[in-house]
Amino acid sequence: MIRFVDVARTYESAETARVQALHGIDLEIAEKEFVAITGPSGCGKSTLLHLLGGLDRPTRGEVWVGPLALHAADETALTHYRRHDLGIVFQFFNLLPTMNVLENVTLPLLLQGVSPAQAEPRGRELLELVGLSARTGHFVHQLSGGEMQRTAIARALVHRPRLLLADEPTGNLDSVGATHLLEVLQKIASQALTTMIVVTHSEEVAAAAGRRVRMRDGTILHDASPA
Repeated sequence: MIRFVDVARTYESAETARVQALHGIDLEIAEKEFVAITGPSGCGKSTLLHLLGGLDRPTRGEVWVGPLALHAADETALTHYRRHDLGIVFQFFNLLPTMNVLENVTLPLLLQGVSPAQAEPRGRELLELVGLSARTGHFVHQLSGGEMQRTAIARALVHRPRLLLADEPTGNLDSVGATHLLEVLQKIASQALTTMIVVTHSEEVAAAAGRRVRMRDGTILHDASPA
């Protein structure tokens, strides 16, 4: 489903020295895989994720998601991709405080023109998946950090994306919240709901993935499924 072909990304500006974030990355990820991308800060993990999210373009090489060439796609194609095929979960939850949990989760569907009557059952289905059926009417300030992140995952999945990207999803959670979130990620993987790529420093999250890709200095150091 996903292919990186000799991908390099260089950042240059008048204020900073030239930075080579990625060096000739070759990587293939199959549909419905759960892949953890690990490595020290500055190794290129987030750059890889930004390229997959259509938020950046490579300096050299090709990035494919299915038949879509992200490296060459115009803004119309990228907007359609992000709206229909992609779910993104950030370290910071980005929930709207004036909406309750169910409204936050169903918002992407409403923005696509789906009626509230059609969006609400799907939202409740996802909230049950992440263990928040009892929190549908709660507002953001009434949730724990772990509950906020699980709400964000439900929102990212509500439109049935082909690809889910998560950037340090346990980074702001305590151990209890991180454990609950890990259970959700494993449930998503076990039900093969989507291809899932998680950038993480967490050994627990990396161990739960079906495959781990270790990066260092903009290159892939090791790529293997767990023993």
